[in-house]
Amino acid sequence: MRIKPFLFLTSMLMFLAQGAVCGEEVQVAVASNFTAPMKAIAADFEKASGYKAVLAFGSTGSFYAQIKNGAPFEILLSADAETPEKLEKDGSAEAGSRFTYAVGKLALWSPKTGVVDDKGAVLGTGTFAHVALAAPKLAPYGKAAVETLDSLGLTQKLEPKFVQGENITQTFQFVSSGNAELGFVAWSQICANGKLKSGSAWVVPETLHRPLRQDAILLTPGKNKPAAASLLAFLKGDQAKSVILSYGYSLQTKEGS
Repeated sequence: MRIKPFLFLTSMLMFLAQGAVCGEEVQVAVASNFTAPMKAIAADFEKASGYKAVLAFGSTGSFYAQIKNGAPFEILLSADAETPEKLEKDGSAEAGSRFTYAVGKLALWSPKTGVVDDKGAVLGTGTFAHVALAAPKLAPYGKAAVETLDSLGLTQKLEPKFVQGENITQTFQFVSSGNAELGFVAWSQICANGKLKSGSAWVVPETLHRPLRQDAILLTPGKNKPAAASLLAFLKGDQAKSVILSYGYSLQTKEGS
């Protein structure tokens, strides 16, 4: 049977287009606290869409500097709301694309049981050599840790004991390795389905620091990129929200509020 040239050409173009979609990637800068859930979400996203999310993890402050210096990220998943807002205002991101994808929780944690009490009173005792936290100028979770200590009136007393990580992942490593007896980490790093996995911890009340509202935004290199638009839409969907909740985050009840 002879295939008509027009039909053959149309079929070939459709095949090539599908191949291009399946092979398209989106470059995503992800705040360190969101490492585990984003890996799970990226795998689900690839299965659902055929697009691949290429993930880079680090501190929000470092990503801001990289983006301003021309790093080709297409999406930023920040650990705060302020950084995406700045990028939007200075023209490095697409206006109107910003939304809250998760609200984080800060925790004081030790890998040993009985070290951290459920009210954080151990901080006032000073019976430890080191307390780890992420660098407050780079990492919103580190900034929240300092705000917590300010609220408790303990910053000046404990500052000589600070061990600072560049991001919350490095901070977690300081504590888990024993280089610091306890430290401020993301609750998502130490919980599974809302329960502490190991050690002892105090989930810091949100009244002691500003809310850890984490915003996503479409960066300028991602404009008009189907893979980027598809990932942002996926993050707003039920499948991604289920993963986010399973890692101890809460969700913004009203977008933009």
